[in-house]
Amino acid sequence: MMEERATSGRGPSIWTRPERAARGPLPEHSRAEIAAAGITLADARGLGSVTMRSAAAAIGTAPASLYRYVATRDELVELMADQVYGELSYEPPTGQAAADLLRLAQRARALYHRHPWLLDVPATGNLPGPNAVAFIEHILAALAGVDLSGPAKLETVGLFSGAVRLVAETEIAQLRAGQDSTEWQNSLAGCLVRIAAAGQHPHLAAALTDQPADGGPGPPEPLLDRAMTRILTGLLPPSAAPPAAHP
Repeated sequence: MMEERATSGRGPSIWTRPERAARGPLPEHSRAEIAAAGITLADARGLGSVTMRSAAAAIGTAPASLYRYVATRDELVELMADQVYGELSYEPPTGQAAADLLRLAQRARALYHRHPWLLDVPATGNLPGPNAVAFIEHILAALAGVDLSGPAKLETVGLFSGAVRLVAETEIAQLRAGQDSTEWQNSLAGCLVRIAAAGQHPHLAAALTDQPADGGPGPPEPLLDRAMTRILTGLLPPSAAPPAAHP
């Protein structure tokens, strides 16, 4: 039986190999077609449902034939993830780095919600495909006028992407548990209040009782907007940071 997973460091990346050999018959299928079949399977039943056998069946070929296009299941998943990144749309940067990055974060969050299985794809360990590189390019375009060094901008890309992924993972976990953000926060608050009432966690008790005198600014912003505003405040220089948000 052919292996479904690649051995670490084995063979060149799929992104460095041509899609078809220079010689031989024209291929009957394409990487895009195979990736689309895998995405359909994963959207319906999760990433675990995607195997070389199931993907081959979805495009009407034998499992052995699929290895002419992808060497392992890991490569298939790489193709799927990158094709999903191709769904993102972009506008030219406005020169307002924080606003541009928040807009990119909102679109990436929506992508995770459309394809929750993307959270099961390792964030590191694979080389980025062309659509993932395009996402990186647009983050860097938003940072073009920001007073950060090249290495600091690349580090910001990683921190930004990781923060968006974490927020999306939290939201999707709540949805899978049958809770929305407000229900989850109320449930968590009730639990913490009971713990703090025992008197053994004074800092927790103080944080729970430290509420704005006016009851707050109104309906809270979405979790992503609140979290990313605070994160971008830390990542960007003061001149490019977003306006101070309500706590």
